Amino acid sequence: MMDSSRSAQRTVIQFLRAKREHDSQIYRRMKEVYGEQCLALSTIFRWCQRYEAGRINIKDVVTNSATTSTVNELIRQNRLTTTPEIAVELLIIKGTVHHIIHRKLGYGKVCAQWVPKHLSANQKTARMGICLTSVSMSMAIIYSCTVPHEL
Repeated sequence: MMDSSRSAQRTVIQFLRAKREHDSQIYRRMKEVYGEQCLALSTIFRWCQRYEAGRINIKDVVTNSATTSTVNELIRQNRLTTTPEIAVELLIIKGTVHHIIHRKLGYGKVCAQWVPKHLSANQKTARMGICLTSVSMSMAIIYSCTVPHEL
């Protein structure tokens, strides 16, 4: 039985690309062998581009905790920093920086600043307190408007 895992297919792509086969020809040959388990055409094209650009690793992005904490520190120092700026400073590719920021650290861009996508427990508690205060003030105003006043 043929190994149809993604890493096995990436190895085939890398091999055929090294033999200077065109992207569409690689897709056709792989579709013959892997059938429904074959990677999508766009995925094959993307991996061909990566290998053409000099990538040698067939595995997905793997990062260590030191790199992740360094990226986190750079973002905390300057929340307006960009992915390319971090990549240049740390001498790693932009895709790795993007993976660390979005998948490992859970940040997203809001108004051109990196912010955590999820609130911490303290932030949730503070937000709840503000909401409860607002609700109780609103209820007091509504109550004072509905209760008849003595003349």
